[in-house]
Amino acid sequence: MMELTFSLRRREIVELQPMVSEVLERWPALFCEAEIREEFYRITNKNLMNNFKEALYQHTRRLLRLYRARRTAFSSEMNQLNSLDQETSDITAHRQTAALKGLALYLRDSQEKLFRNCLDTDPEVEQTKGLTVDILTVLKEDDSTASQSVVSVAVVVEEEIVLQDLPDLPAAFAYLFGLIYALNLKYPKDLSYTFETVQKIFMELGTDLSARVRSHKNKLLQ
Repeated sequence: MMELTFSLRRREIVELQPMVSEVLERWPALFCEAEIREEFYRITNKNLMNNFKEALYQHTRRLLRLYRARRTAFSSEMNQLNSLDQETSDITAHRQTAALKGLALYLRDSQEKLFRNCLDTDPEVEQTKGLTVDILTVLKEDDSTASQSVVSVAVVVEEEIVLQDLPDLPAAFAYLFGLIYALNLKYPKDLSYTFETVQKIFMELGTDLSARVRSHKNKLLQ
């Protein structure tokens, strides 16, 4: 059904530029994980999850090395990068999460505009307030462990939780990127280099790189 209505849906989204809440009401299936993957493929002819995961796996080690080298030049960011590094001593999934969290810092975008943590007892309206395109990590409030346990990882677009209970932050990042394409959204200005890197280096969609991302690509591929 969604494949048959692709042309109509795409024309509506591109030409009318509806609010996400309107798209959610008219095309609710578009916000299912499987349909995001299918829609992304219809638009780009790329496999969203496979391509994203392969690129993240390929680049994670080099990204973390670049972040460590940046500490000496950006002392104000050192504590955040140190914290990311401490999370990534053993587990591959945590390293990949750190690579994604550190990307906006490294590219001098606004990391706080992309990632937000909240407690599971916070009202939903407070959890999503002011979020445009974001990944929301919901933490358990009364967790007595050293590091709070994750209750849910969600994708937020225009203050709407459009996906939740995702397995981890890398999966949420991939689905957020897929939704940006599916909904024909512009990259937020203060996250433009981060999403350009994902688009043109990770997903190999487009070759016209900004000077900052071109410099990053050269360092990444050394």
